[in-house]
Amino acid sequence: MLKKGLVAGLAILILGMVLNWLIGMVFPALAGQYQNTAMFRPWSDPLMTVYFAYPFILGVVSAHLWGRVGKPKPMEFAKLYFVIATIPGMFITYTSFQISLSMVLLWTVTGYIQALVAGYIFAKMK
Repeated sequence: MLKKGLVAGLAILILGMVLNWLIGMVFPALAGQYQNTAMFRPWSDPLMTVYFAYPFILGVVSAHLWGRVGKPKPMEFAKLYFVIATIPGMFITYTSFQISLSMVLLWTVTGYIQALVAGYIFAKMK
């Protein structure tokens, strides 16, 4: 389970970096919102290095969930994760933080994509 989680974490990290780069190219105003230091820590803050642990934590926790729910199809796993974690998380994010709806929608979509990628990795790794 740990190996699956770490592999999924690496894939989620790479996917997130690629998606953020692409979105920054297509929607520069949206990418510019991350520069708001009233909402987000600057990259120069040493605590931001911990940010890179998130995909691996997500991968390991998702691998545990995968094993507990009977190894569903990747799409079913992504839907389950999306309904349990992403929708409530994005709802509370939008209602409690002063960030744009477009950013919340972006995070919602990428959350689903990350869960789907993790599901495919778990399904392929025996």
